[in-house]
Amino acid sequence: MPQQQPFRADTVGSFLRPAAIKQARVQFANGEITAEQLRQVEDKEIRHVVEQQRANGLQVVTDGEFRRAWWHFDFFGDLQGVELFEAEQGIQFNGVQTKAHGVKVTGKVAFNSHHPMLDHFRFLKSIAGDAVAKMTIPSPSVLHFRGGRKVIDATVYPDLKAYFADLAQTYKDAIAAFYAAGCRFLQLDDTVWAYLCSSDQQQQIRERGEDPQELARIYAEVLNKALEDKPADLTIGLHVCRGNFRSTWISEGGYEPVAEILFGQVNIDAYFLEYDNERSGGFEPLRFIKPGHQQVVLGLITTKNGELEDPEQVKARLQEASQFVSLNQICLSPQCGFASTEEGNSLTEAQQWQKIRLVVDIANQVW
Repeated sequence: MPQQQPFRADTVGSFLRPAAIKQARVQFANGEITAEQLRQVEDKEIRHVVEQQRANGLQVVTDGEFRRAWWHFDFFGDLQGVELFEAEQGIQFNGVQTKAHGVKVTGKVAFNSHHPMLDHFRFLKSIAGDAVAKMTIPSPSVLHFRGGRKVIDATVYPDLKAYFADLAQTYKDAIAAFYAAGCRFLQLDDTVWAYLCSSDQQQQIRERGEDPQELARIYAEVLNKALEDKPADLTIGLHVCRGNFRSTWISEGGYEPVAEILFGQVNIDAYFLEYDNERSGGFEPLRFIKPGHQQVVLGLITTKNGELEDPEQVKARLQEASQFVSLNQICLSPQCGFASTEEGNSLTEAQQWQKIRLVVDIANQVW
């Protein structure tokens, strides 16, 4: 296995919240314990999940996103100019709806140099040992896409060009801050590119007066501007997600509608791509992955349920993908995190670790 990130056996990031975390968060919300007591519980459980990742063969570790309720809102809520609010309804997944939260832009968007997730990363790095500590944050396009123009204060940003310029600078500053904190592996989680692949979502975008292809171009430009001054020894990955809440999903469709822009033009080091079922389409879009250092991490192992994949079928799919991108540029991971929100997916913790071990075992056999 290579000694640089992404690893042949990698992971998307979130893990099922242990009972101790869930209980402590309820106690904190009810005023029964202090923030410091909650942090102590989180610290203990994060140490344990790091140990479990290493014990199951991973060379890269995350904090499981144990300090978060959501994969994205917690990060956005601590940016300057951004506020969280109680929405009229949650996000509609396939047959289930999330809690009713939303995000809006009420001032000039900027990165907060005291953003709490910098300390979250520092703690992770301090306990990672000889493993690589990976930080996961939402991608910039996520802040714009769901609400669009209507949740961006027009008195602050009468022209959205200025908003997108500030958004790119915000992420450039965030990247620099995490790098200064010691981060060498940063992952941007992004549901938007998957929405742009979905015919249903594309239609919804048009109905609200926007052009899916134009949005793809804008989001690619924002990402590239944010990455302009990226240090050479910092790996930045982009996880393209079709939605993950209580084992459900939002969008479907292969990557072809965005492949030329996303894979051919965005200067990301590694793409973490969901390929666990037919909703993901075929491997043909991978032909746009640039030769050389760029990696594609195939999410062939589902986190939606605990049933273990057949290793031989996974190996066959890796070989199939290698028709379009060199096997030397391919890695393997679960298709998503195990708990994009604190509720988690419908697996047991034992099944979660069986999935991780399967990824590691297959990668060891293939590479």
